[in-house]
Amino acid sequence: MNPFSSGTRLRDMIRAIRACKTAAEERAVVRKECASIRSAISENDNDYRHRNLAKLMFIHMLGYPTHFGQMECLKLIASPGFPEKRIGYLGLMLLLDERQEVLMLVTNSIKQDLNHTNQYIVGLALCALGNICSAEMARDLAPEVERLLQFRDPNIRKKAALCSVRIIRKVPDLAENFINSAAALLKEKHHGVLLTGVQLCIDMSKVSTEALEYFKMKSIDGLVKVLKDLSNSPYTPEYDIAGITDPLLHIRLLKLLRLLGQGDADSSDSMNDILAQVATKTESNKNAGNAILYECVATIMSIEDNGGLRVLAINILGRFLSSRDNNIRYVALNMLMKAISLDSQAVQRHRVTILECVKDSDASIRKRALDLVYLLVNENNVKSLTKELVDYLEVSDQEFKEDLTAKVCSIVEKFSPEKLWYIDQMLKVLSEAGNYVKDDVWHALIVVISNAPNLHGYTVRSLYKAVQTAEHQEPLVRVAVWCIGEYGELLVRNSGVLDVEDPITVTESETVDIVEAAIRRNFSDLTTRAMCLIALLKLSSHFPSCSKRINDIVRHQKGSLFLELQQRAIEFNSIIEKHEKIRSELVERMPVLDEATFSSRRAGSVTAALSTSHGPSPKIPNGVAKPTSAPLVDLLDFSSDDVPPPGSSGGDFLHDLLGVDVSPSPQGTNPAQKSGTDVLMDLLSIGTPPSQSSSSTFDILSSNQDNTSSVDVLGALASPLTPAQTSLPAGSSSMMDLLGGFEASPSLPAVVETNDPTYPTIVAFESSSLKVTFNFSKEPSSLQTTIIEAQFMNKSPNLYSNFVFQAAVPKFLQLHLDPASGITLPAGSNGYITQKLKVSNSQHGKKALVMRIRINYKVNDKDVLEEGQINNFPRDL
Repeated sequence: MNPFSSGTRLRDMIRAIRACKTAAEERAVVRKECASIRSAISENDNDYRHRNLAKLMFIHMLGYPTHFGQMECLKLIASPGFPEKRIGYLGLMLLLDERQEVLMLVTNSIKQDLNHTNQYIVGLALCALGNICSAEMARDLAPEVERLLQFRDPNIRKKAALCSVRIIRKVPDLAENFINSAAALLKEKHHGVLLTGVQLCIDMSKVSTEALEYFKMKSIDGLVKVLKDLSNSPYTPEYDIAGITDPLLHIRLLKLLRLLGQGDADSSDSMNDILAQVATKTESNKNAGNAILYECVATIMSIEDNGGLRVLAINILGRFLSSRDNNIRYVALNMLMKAISLDSQAVQRHRVTILECVKDSDASIRKRALDLVYLLVNENNVKSLTKELVDYLEVSDQEFKEDLTAKVCSIVEKFSPEKLWYIDQMLKVLSEAGNYVKDDVWHALIVVISNAPNLHGYTVRSLYKAVQTAEHQEPLVRVAVWCIGEYGELLVRNSGVLDVEDPITVTESETVDIVEAAIRRNFSDLTTRAMCLIALLKLSSHFPSCSKRINDIVRHQKGSLFLELQQRAIEFNSIIEKHEKIRSELVERMPVLDEATFSSRRAGSVTAALSTSHGPSPKIPNGVAKPTSAPLVDLLDFSSDDVPPPGSSGGDFLHDLLGVDVSPSPQGTNPAQKSGTDVLMDLLSIGTPPSQSSSSTFDILSSNQDNTSSVDVLGALASPLTPAQTSLPAGSSSMMDLLGGFEASPSLPAVVETNDPTYPTIVAFESSSLKVTFNFSKEPSSLQTTIIEAQFMNKSPNLYSNFVFQAAVPKFLQLHLDPASGITLPAGSNGYITQKLKVSNSQHGKKALVMRIRINYKVNDKDVLEEGQINNFPRDL
C-alpha cells in the first residue's frame, strides 16, 4: 500500500514522521500526507474520511496548517453513525474555534444531536458546544441545553451544566432562564452533577443579581446541609482524596457560600456554624485539607462580621506560616494582607512569625512578608519592628535590599515617635544600604536635621563616625558633608553632647580631611563633589587656620572636567582670596528648611479639600467639590508654577537646601521679600544651567577697578534684578561691586503690616488689579484651628461682578469657607469684600499652612481668572 495514500492508518503516518532525522524530512512527509488527504477530499472518499481527519488532527498538533480539512468535520458530524460523529466532533473542537465563520454551518447539526435518542451522541454534542460555543450559538441552543439539565442520565446532566456555564459566560442575559434548573441541581446526590451544578450557580450569581437573590432566599439552607453532610460523611473510596471526602466539592460549596454571604448578615449567620465546623475538623496534614481550610478562611473573611470566626481564620493562617511548603506560606501571607483591614489585632499576634518570613530564602515570600510587615507597623510597635528590619538589612541579599530599604525608610518617616530616633534609624539605613536609598529620602533627612537644633551636634558627630567606614555610600557621604559644612564648628567644639553618646575629639584638620577625601574619590559623582565644594567654602569661614589648605583643595577643582565644578571652584576661590571681610556673612548657617513645603513638593499632586460660597457642589473623581462656574482641576496642582516637580534630581534639590528660587515670582507672593536674598543664595546654587551663567566664568578673571564697570561677576549668578534693585545712587562706587555692596545695601521692606504682635496681617495675594489680605485669630478651644478673615480690594477703576473666591489645601488641613459679604467688588477704595475661612491643621506645630487660591470675577462682561499659591503664612499657625 502506498505509504501516503488515503487508506494508510494513523499509526503508519506517525511511524513515518518519527523516523525523520531532520525537520526538513518531517516537513516533506507532512507535505506528502497533506497532498494525499487533499486528493481524498476532492474525490469525496467516504470510506477513509474519518481516518484522514484523524491524520489532520495529528498534523494540526504538530503545528502545520490544516484549514483545508475543516469542512470534513462538518461532513462527519452530519453522518448518522456514532464512530463518524465522534471523530467529527473531536476534529471540530480541535481544528475550529468560535471565531471561525464556518462554525455557523454546524449549529443545526448540533441542535439535532442534542435531541438525539442516543445519549452518547447527545454527550458529544454537549462537549463540543461547551468548548466552542459562540454568542450566536448560545442564543440558538440555550433551550435545548436547559432541557437537558433534567435529563435522566447523570452524565448528561453534568455535561449540560458545564455547557450552561459556557453559555452564561458568553451571553449573561440568558442566566435568568437557568435559575430554576440550576437550583434543582443543588439537590443532586451524584457528586459529579452536584459539583457542576454548584459551579453553574457560582457563575450565575456573578452575572445576575436576580439569580444571586434567588439563591440567597432558596438555597443557603440546602447548601449548608450538603456541606455538613459532606464534612461528616464516612470514608467513601469513590470520592476520597488523602482521607478527605471530595475536597473539590468542599471548595466549590465554600466559594458559593462566600458569594451568597457577602453583604447579607442573615445569610452569613446561617452559615457561621458550618464554617466553624469545617475550620476546626478539617485535617491540615495533607494538601487537600489545606486547600479546604484556605477556602474556608477566604469565605470567613468575605462574609459579614463575626469576630470569633475571624480570629479562628487568622489563627489558621498563622499555622500556615509555620508550614514548610512555600506555596502554603505565600497564600497565607496574601490572605493576611486582606485580613489586616478586618482585624489587625489578631494579625499582630503572628508578628514574630511574619518577621521570620521576611528572612526566608524564597524571594517571593520575602517580598510578600515585607509588604505585610509594612501594614502591621503602628505607633506602638514601630521601634521593635524597625530594629528587626534594620538588623536584617545588614545580611540581606543584594537584590532584596532595594525593596527592604524603601520599606524601612517609609516606616521610619511615617511612624517616627521623635526626631532623635528618626535620625538614628536613617543613619543606620544610610550606612548599610546607602546606594539603595532614593534621593527624596536623604533630602527629607536633611530637612529634619535642620529642624532639630538641639540635635545638630549629636547628628554631625554621628555622621562623622559613620562616614569613616563608608566606602560607596554616596547618600551617607552627601548628608555628612552637608552637616559638616553647616555644623562643623559643633563637631570640633564637641557641643550639645547627649547622655546617650560618647564624646569624641575632632580637630579642624580632621574635619577638613573628611570633605577632602569625599571630593577626591574617583567614584564620587557631580552632586557629591558640588556639595563638598560648598562645605569647604563654609569651613573656610568657620576654621580660619585651615583656610589656605581649603583654598588649595578648591583651586584643584578648577581643572575639573565638569564645567559646573570648574565654575564654582573659580567663584569660591575668589571669595576665599578676595572677600574675606564678608565671607562669614556670605556663608552663614542655612535657615531652618520648611518641612511642610518640602512635603508638598515631595508628594507632587496634593489631595485637596475645596469648598465654595455657593452651597453644595457636585463631586468629581479626585474627591474635590467642583463648582459649576469654573473647572478647578488645575487649582489643586501644587507642582506647577513656583513649586518644582517631585522628581527633581540631586542637583535641583540643592536649590532647596540653599534657599534658591530662580522661577518667576508667583501671584500671591511679594517679590521684595525674596529679592534681597536671591543674590546671596544663587551664588551658592549648584544646578544653574551653564547658559545662564557662562559669562561669569570669564568676568571673574579680571579685576573690577573701574567704578563705572558693570556689576561684579558674583552678582551675575543671581536671577535678574528688578529695576528698583538695580537703580543705585550716583557715586556709590562701592555698591557696584555686589559683594562689597551687599552688606551696605539697605534691607528691603517686607510686605507685612503688623496689627497684632502674634498674628500679623499678611498680603496673601496681589496682582495689578486685585489685592487680598489675611487677618488671623485662633479659636480659644483649639490651637489647631485658625480663623482667617480675607479682605479683597479692587485696585482698578472698574467694577467687579460675580466675584467668587475658591481655595484648596493639602490633605492634612481641613478648610471651611463661610459665604462672602457680597459678589460685587466696587472700584478703587470705595469698598471691599470680606470672607471668613476656618482652617484646621492636624499637623499643628509640624507643618505650616499652605493654600492655593482661585478668584473669578467679571469686568465689563468679560470673565477674569486669577490664581496663585500662598506660602507666607506665619509659622506658628
